[in-house]
Amino acid sequence: MTTKKGLWPRRLMIPGIVLATTGALLGSSALPGREHAPRAMNILLMGTDERGTISAAEKHDFHAGGQPCGCTDVLMLIHLSDRRDRVSVIGMPRDSYAEIPPYRDEASGEERPQHPAKINAAYQEGGPELAIRTVESMTGVSVDRFVQVDFRRFMDTVDEVGGVEVCTPRRLTDSATKLDLKPGKHRLGGGQALQYVRSRHVDSSADLGRIQRQQRFLVQALRGLQVRKLLTDPVRTVHMVRTLLGSGPQGIPVGELAELAAALHRMPASATEFATVPTAGFTPPGLGIGAALVWDREKADALFAKVREDRPLVAKGAQPRPEDPPTVLGSTVPVRGSAYACT
Repeated sequence: MTTKKGLWPRRLMIPGIVLATTGALLGSSALPGREHAPRAMNILLMGTDERGTISAAEKHDFHAGGQPCGCTDVLMLIHLSDRRDRVSVIGMPRDSYAEIPPYRDEASGEERPQHPAKINAAYQEGGPELAIRTVESMTGVSVDRFVQVDFRRFMDTVDEVGGVEVCTPRRLTDSATKLDLKPGKHRLGGGQALQYVRSRHVDSSADLGRIQRQQRFLVQALRGLQVRKLLTDPVRTVHMVRTLLGSGPQGIPVGELAELAAALHRMPASATEFATVPTAGFTPPGLGIGAALVWDREKADALFAKVREDRPLVAKGAQPRPEDPPTVLGSTVPVRGSAYACT
């Protein structure tokens, strides 16, 4: 199995989103009866803009048309503690300034030196392998696994679990995706959920607001699976896993992923925590990459140091509340998943 530009993956490739992401989170060593103690695990979640497998009607109904760039519109670093008692998720804005590491383009044979770009271009240039190397160089965190998500598998997985309930205290409208949610709770099917997690023209928070909504969606997706006990029926779990993995090449057997996903019904939202990389401004003109967000290196380094050292992002006993919408520049406060759960 090859990736874009001929680069070979050195880590596990798992397509899909909710079950694929959360199933991988536990790791095989977290299963009962294993002799060896688990270790901390870092997983990179990549949501691509690939939409070739959704129909023309779906593109029209859910405003998911346009020409894909083959980029990663979603980048989340997911950390599972070695005790398997905490999951930390850090969102990285798609327009973050990055230095793409040197690589060889196998299609042309050209050796490309390190160069500036937006972080989402790493996948476009060299697939998941180069995206991982770019994130590792920017964070100092070693990525153990990665999860790839496209439009089709996201929509099908959401529909398979009966939709996901989201809530909003204010009206959410987006001119591009045509998202229009009134204040309150809404159960979204696959197409509507795609609109929700893609929308970044809701307010001035742009991609940072979208990251927050994506993280809220993950909390509610896991909560829905738990409340409806969809992960306690082995036959149903296997069926859901088959739906999200599809018929393409896999990096994990269906049965193993189903076994891992089934353990998630015991994980409370308070055991999860979410943050977005702190930003300090924009790149100067002249780089040729357009306006890109520059990370606040001091604050970002402190955030990723906690991941490397397997320490929580939120202090014990603290219950911080998220800003809604989040601050565009500066440091967003890490919060527990329970702060994102619908009440």
